[in-house]
Amino acid sequence: MKCNICSNSEGVHICNVNRTYGKGEELLVIENVPIISCPHSGESYMTAETLQKIEQVKLKCKIFAVARFVDVVSLNEDNAAISL
Repeated sequence: MKCNICSNSEGVHICNVNRTYGKGEELLVIENVPIISCPHSGESYMTAETLQKIEQVKLKCKIFAVARFVDVVSLNEDNAAISL
């Protein structure tokens, strides 16, 4: 596999990540999104096929989505004193 940015093939790999779209009540998390990552160019990107699949999922998310309850923390002035 070659990097579309620098054309290097050494070290280029696919990793699966989670991507979020929207916010609040309309937040959508898509898991296991394949990302092509190149250590030489430092770039990570999705293929056109992956982007098309994401757009289809976003349009039909009510059909594909499974509701899950998650903890949400907003990093603002109210909790700025929290040390991580």
